[in-house]
Amino acid sequence: MKKKILILIDHKKIQAFKGETILDVAKRNKIDIPTLCYHPDLNKDFNCGICCVEVNGEMKNACCTKVQNNMEVLVNSNKVKRLRQQRLSDMFSKHYKECDDCVLKFNCELLRLVKKYNITPKAVVKNIIKDKTFQIGPSLIFDRAKCIDCDNCIDVCDRQGVCFLTKDSNGYVIPTNDKNKDCIYCGQCITHCPVGALEAVGEFEEVELPFQDKNKIVIAQIAPAIRATIGEEFGLVNNELISDRLSTALKKLGFDYVFDVCVAADCVVIEESKDFIKRLDNGSGVPMFSSCCPSWVKFIEFYYPDLIPHLSNVRSPNIILGGLIKTFWAQKKKIDPSKIIVVSIMPCISKKYEITREEYRINGLMTVDYILTTREISYLFKKNKIDLKKIKPGKLDNFLNNSSEVAINFGSSGGVSAAIFRTIYKDMTGSELFNKIDFKNMNNFPECSLAKLKIKDRIFKIIKVNGIKGVSKVLEEIRINPNFCDYLEVMACPGGCIGGGGQPLSKDAHIIEKRIQALSKIGKSKKTKTAHKNVVVQMIYEEYLNNKARINSICYTKFKKCKKGIHKILPSGSH
Repeated sequence: MKKKILILIDHKKIQAFKGETILDVAKRNKIDIPTLCYHPDLNKDFNCGICCVEVNGEMKNACCTKVQNNMEVLVNSNKVKRLRQQRLSDMFSKHYKECDDCVLKFNCELLRLVKKYNITPKAVVKNIIKDKTFQIGPSLIFDRAKCIDCDNCIDVCDRQGVCFLTKDSNGYVIPTNDKNKDCIYCGQCITHCPVGALEAVGEFEEVELPFQDKNKIVIAQIAPAIRATIGEEFGLVNNELISDRLSTALKKLGFDYVFDVCVAADCVVIEESKDFIKRLDNGSGVPMFSSCCPSWVKFIEFYYPDLIPHLSNVRSPNIILGGLIKTFWAQKKKIDPSKIIVVSIMPCISKKYEITREEYRINGLMTVDYILTTREISYLFKKNKIDLKKIKPGKLDNFLNNSSEVAINFGSSGGVSAAIFRTIYKDMTGSELFNKIDFKNMNNFPECSLAKLKIKDRIFKIIKVNGIKGVSKVLEEIRINPNFCDYLEVMACPGGCIGGGGQPLSKDAHIIEKRIQALSKIGKSKKTKTAHKNVVVQMIYEEYLNNKARINSICYTKFKKCKKGIHKILPSGSH
């Protein structure tokens, strides 16, 4: 039990708990203290100083100053206001402004504070030595001219266990030159940057490219996690109608058809279940690793290439559905596949990397042509004055649409393994598994949870890892003891896809929990509960995926050791 103490905030007695910061207490009591670089995910001393307050006559930062009994805090004294104005002015005068082309265009806290404190904008000229713009692989842009040196990107990259971002001899943030470290494109640096210095490749500059060729049929496919997050951009409580609203909005935007990636998620379940049982029978390749998350796949391919044989060779739902659209659906509609553009609406910037993999092409065509993140599609809706909150719900197109509950839950950590083992149970016993697959935290393995499931006379150990940092310790254990687990599910982002690098930016400490609850609610509304009972998936297998060659072409791939990605400095003015 934490010790209760009393403090004064603007002369009002407030109950606090020992160990809390002034900002913690203010937030709980709905007292407004402005912040900029502060983020609840990071346990650090934040340095922008915008949250400054007066404590017993001295200036302190509320985000990192612990409360003490009888502490007197002034939140808006003249002294505080002057210091905030000075700090904001200094910061804004160094921040290169591209407000129309910014990840924070519709939600910029810096701009809001600048207006609130009457700061006069100053033109910023780029420093050719300091203000470089880096393109990190096919997924990420870092514009140092916008950076305010808060170091959040470095801290979250370290928290992820990747440690790709560092500082040069001048103290400027840069991608590391260490050949043994590489970016996995999880995008957590974007979601923790307070000023839009980091964004996805093509974010906002290229979002309208799919619509430029009027002779093409443009198809959208929406990921499970999108429906639990996009409502945040429009003040809409996420619910089971969000997919129907999205369908109407996407067609108003110019898409010809809208399909559901959940159908392909159920295909993944079918194929991974077969893959797992085959490995059991052959006595090799177990434990099997999930392969839906491209950041996790790259992590294995770069950092642990000796463990690649443990990765399931099943493609991700995004790639499988794109392949089905350009083969099965195109044949049904008698459309030349080269005239089809597939655009995936994804929670993840790593998908921009995934679609560039040459091995995913079918008949020379990319299975998916473009990735638009949740933020990018929200930007397009707002730019075209399409309000999800007001729009009339429609329907997703029938042919590739019928999501199961387990497919919806692919969007949160543990959803993939739970879905797969329900089908494995059915395949091995002939009966349905009705009990919940219950994960429990693992001692000495942070961010890892273990579930045990008895099938016939064997107990299977299933581990899920929430965020990439916790996985290295598990992998080292598997190297020593392959019987440590039977199946390993890893999602690179906290909470899974619902916390992805392409999702709406939030500083709500409980946002992951809220998104998981929203996704679960949507899933429970589905009549079809498991992948093997999905009638649309059954139709796909009966009519098209009815021979080994087609299944291999659409659903399977081979993973291999990869070299460090191509990271470059962009020419001045090219971004």
